[in-house]
Amino acid sequence: MTETLSPADLRGVINLADLEPLARTRMAGPSFDYVAGAAWDEITLRESEEAWRRYRFVPRVLRDVQHVDLSGRFLGRPSSLPIAIAPMAAQAMAHPGAEAEMLRGGAAAGIPFCLSTSSSMTMEDVAAAAPEADRWFQLYAIRDLAYSRTLVQRAEAAGYRAIVLTVDLPVLGFRERDRRSGFALPAMPHMDAQPDAPPTRYGALEHDRGIGLTWDTIAEIRSWSSLPLVLKGVLSADDARIAAGAGVDGIIVSTHGGRQLDRSVSSADVLAEIVGAVDGRCEVWADGGIRRGLDIVAAFALGATGVLVGRPFYWALAAAGAAGVEHAASILRTELDLALALLGCTSMGEVRRDLLHRPR
Repeated sequence: MTETLSPADLRGVINLADLEPLARTRMAGPSFDYVAGAAWDEITLRESEEAWRRYRFVPRVLRDVQHVDLSGRFLGRPSSLPIAIAPMAAQAMAHPGAEAEMLRGGAAAGIPFCLSTSSSMTMEDVAAAAPEADRWFQLYAIRDLAYSRTLVQRAEAAGYRAIVLTVDLPVLGFRERDRRSGFALPAMPHMDAQPDAPPTRYGALEHDRGIGLTWDTIAEIRSWSSLPLVLKGVLSADDARIAAGAGVDGIIVSTHGGRQLDRSVSSADVLAEIVGAVDGRCEVWADGGIRRGLDIVAAFALGATGVLVGRPFYWALAAAGAAGVEHAASILRTELDLALALLGCTSMGEVRRDLLHRPR
């Protein structure tokens, strides 16, 4: 693994796209492709970014924008930005400090961090790296519900402040890059298969079909802890309506990074419909393809109450550890500050649908 960038070198990274080639030189090829890749022809991966770019802004002028408030809120808690770090697997592939280093970077930037079940470190060791940081635990229902319950209870005991249940992975998508490279996930403490299970490419995730996670399971999972429950991976307005009716605290409109069903609709294209279906009954966060502060503004104009950013933070971790993660957040902070001022807004709360236009 190549040495991480120095603070002086980081100053040359001026947008999130600059981070990916830096990560490529610092990660093993199959590991890089696992993170960068998606399912089948990777159409959804590409369209997730393109969909945000199709929107156009209608700026207002002669507004007093001397002071712009960039803060956000997630589940009632303040965040310095309306951005959270999305859950991502096996971060030791990017940096020896793994998820602990990612958490430190997010904490320095003042934004929440979501730890994946498929992490390189235990949730307790990650929490110890920044005990006061706002952090959530992303849950894959693996092995069986009894084991999943122990993960939730451990997360609550370790001070995680929400459970983010991934609901779009009844089976794994067809990931050709991994099949070509022979990639297999390294050992992960929460995901290690049972001792007598045959070796697999993705560990316990390859056995999810047998658990049978359904809408009837949601109430049971809610009962496992007092933590807020957020569902990640919703793209259907009908599903969003059911989720809100089931009393979840939040929905993440997400394509799972394009890694599940290719040719799925993009988050940007269904966000407004999902917001309408939820009708204020829970928070709605947008995830997938967000690479610019402008994308964040578009998401809020469509009704999102927060956004998650994934791969760019992974690349930032590979490039420069916690300092890289903090720098990536600072790039989005600068872009967001300028975008709001140019739109005539002094806070995220002033971003409305009439500031956005979708050309035919």
